[in-house]
Amino acid sequence: MKKTRLSVNINKIALLRNARGANLPNLVQVAQDCERFGAEGITVHPRPDERHIRYSDVYELKEVVTTEFNIEGYPDERFMDMVLSVKPHQCTLVPDPPGVLTSSAGWDTLTHRQLLTNTVNRLKDAGIRVSLFVETDENKIRSAAATGAHRIELYTGPYAHHYAQNPHAAIAPYLTAAHTATEVGLALNAGHDLNLHNLRFFVQHIPHLLEVSIGHALICDALYLGLENTIQRYLQQLEQV
Repeated sequence: MKKTRLSVNINKIALLRNARGANLPNLVQVAQDCERFGAEGITVHPRPDERHIRYSDVYELKEVVTTEFNIEGYPDERFMDMVLSVKPHQCTLVPDPPGVLTSSAGWDTLTHRQLLTNTVNRLKDAGIRVSLFVETDENKIRSAAATGAHRIELYTGPYAHHYAQNPHAAIAPYLTAAHTATEVGLALNAGHDLNLHNLRFFVQHIPHLLEVSIGHALICDALYLGLENTIQRYLQQLEQV
C-alpha cells in the first residue's frame, strides 16, 4: 500500500505575514522549511481578495517548491490564467464563492458538470493533474469522474466534526465514498479539519488515500510544538497504518 503523502497548506502563514504588511514570516522560506522538515507537498489557496496567499506569492513559490505544488481555488478567469501560467503539479478546484472564510462544501458536480468538464480539459491540456473538492455523495462522485478529473479531494469537515462522538459513524460515509471513487477510476485525496487527533483513524480506514492537505490545524499545533516537530508528528500519523 502506498503511503499517504502530507501536503502542508501555508495560507495561515501568509495571513500572519499580511497582518503587518511586511515580509515576516517569509512565506517562501517557510515553504522551503516545510519541505526540509519532511512535507511532501505545498498547498496554497489564493482567494480573490488576497487576504492570505497573494497571486504574486504563487509565482514566487513555483520557483522554489521542489515537492508537489498544489494550487486550490475557484476557476474564475483570473485563477485559471494564473494556474495555466504557473503549471503546478496539481490543481484542486473548489466551489468557493468570493468572501468565504474557508471551504465548507464540495462541488455539486451534477449541476456544474459542464463548467467542470471544460475547466478540467483546459488544465489537462496543460499537463496539470486535476482534483475536484467533493463531499461523500455517491452520485456526485460518479459525476466527478465524468468530468475527466484525475482525483477527488474528500471534504473531511463533517468527519472531523463528528469524530469525537462516534469515530466509526463519522468515517462510514467516507469509506463508501472511497470505494465509489475507486470503482469509477478516481484517485483519492482528502482535506479540511484533519488534525493530530483524527488523522490516523481516517487514514487507517480509507483505502487508496494518496494525499492529505492540512493547514490550519498544523499551523496551530506549530505554535506550541514548533514547525519541524509538528510536521514530523503529522508524518508519523500517516506512517502508523
